[in-house]
Amino acid sequence: MKLPFTLLLALFVQISFSQDIEITSFATGFVDPVNIKHAGDERLFVAEQAGTIQIISSEGTLNTAPFLDITSIVYDGASEQGLLGLAFHPNYETNGYFYVNYINNSQNTVISRFERTDTNTANPNSELILLTITQPYNNHNGGDLAFGPDGYLYIGTGDGGSSGDPQNRAQNLTSLLGKLLRIDVDNPSVGNNYGIPSDNPFVSNPNALDEIWAYGLRNPWKFSFDRDTNDLWIADVGQNLYEEINMVTPSTSANGLNYGWRCYEGNTAYNSTNCPDDSTLTFPVDVYSHSGNGGPTKCSITGGYRYRGSEQAGFNGLYFFADFCSNEIGTLQANGSDWTMTFTPPYLNNEWSCFGEDVSGELYIAGLTSGTIYKITGNSLGIEDEHMAEVKIYTSSRNQTITIDLNNNTSINQLNLYDIQGKFLKSITNFESSIITISSDNFSAGVYLMELKKINGSRVIKKLIVD
Repeated sequence: MKLPFTLLLALFVQISFSQDIEITSFATGFVDPVNIKHAGDERLFVAEQAGTIQIISSEGTLNTAPFLDITSIVYDGASEQGLLGLAFHPNYETNGYFYVNYINNSQNTVISRFERTDTNTANPNSELILLTITQPYNNHNGGDLAFGPDGYLYIGTGDGGSSGDPQNRAQNLTSLLGKLLRIDVDNPSVGNNYGIPSDNPFVSNPNALDEIWAYGLRNPWKFSFDRDTNDLWIADVGQNLYEEINMVTPSTSANGLNYGWRCYEGNTAYNSTNCPDDSTLTFPVDVYSHSGNGGPTKCSITGGYRYRGSEQAGFNGLYFFADFCSNEIGTLQANGSDWTMTFTPPYLNNEWSCFGEDVSGELYIAGLTSGTIYKITGNSLGIEDEHMAEVKIYTSSRNQTITIDLNNNTSINQLNLYDIQGKFLKSITNFESSIITISSDNFSAGVYLMELKKINGSRVIKKLIVD
């Protein structure tokens, strides 16, 4: 027989569930780290801009020899050139394939596949070039790579560089620059070392390139997929004034979206010459200005991930990003239909270049100048919030239910359940009434945490047990 939920009365007092962002040194000794990925195990792989990939063990130990060294074919002559992106095939454990995005000695973008030799070594002579993209300037190369939940390889490209996208390449569907590309690496076709997914949005358009998935990007410096929802997040570096964060759901991302550059920088018109109607553009979910949002002057966004790990329950659902110039780490938190953006104080002498997500969903961040990989952590639970004391919890042994009475408190807009380690279990956001009933049938005996979130972003928890 399933035991009922009961309220641990000794812990009826609410405790704040929010956490401050802290960083802990995880591994050091890197030279210009620009990408962090995992290969389906507990290790982290760090791409260094000059053309090497290093391995960090789960304990934070750096391997003595690089996993891959292709410095001889990588051009690292300017701040935005070099080895920029890394992605492991979804079946890497079986086939040993991984993909890189780098600038070659002709200063053009190359998308290549390499193969591992053994667990800790890859073969630098195994290169299979998939794509080469001519770069007109030495900046705005984008460079990130990621396999989507659909198994296809997504590639972020910048607008080709200079300033203001002078040739309007981001809006030009006959150019691969200023785009998010999507290719099939498992089914080559038409003489290429890759195929085109049949549902790419422009495959039937004779005036567009088949590889294009989305366009209107200036310099997408890192993008990611939410491992829980499959939402696509793109951080796009701005021109002079604004940095932007874009997010689209799987249902909307397949429509050949136009993110608006050079017509718009963030939400602000930049150059409206020959631009499409605003109604056809996809605008960012949030922006920040170079001189606004408090703190030091900002200049360039570094995109990250939405936290879906289990060690920091208070971070669940936060999108992490950073600014390269201000050395601040930022978060974006859903607040109803809006988003709340916050920044940490600066972590000086780092120049945040990339985030990484390990196989368990924990997050890491790399300092370009410090050569250090940090793990993102949080402090312990804080002071109690007394403003939800009117919320009451009742249990029923007969009906195997737990009932939460919000007492008509309209400031509460979300209820989350976690296990005692902080692993997310369940969320309720659509309250049909102030009385919420949850079945306890799916919960084994143990201690659980119930988080109540307010519209203003504050949150509290109650501790529950199944005895």
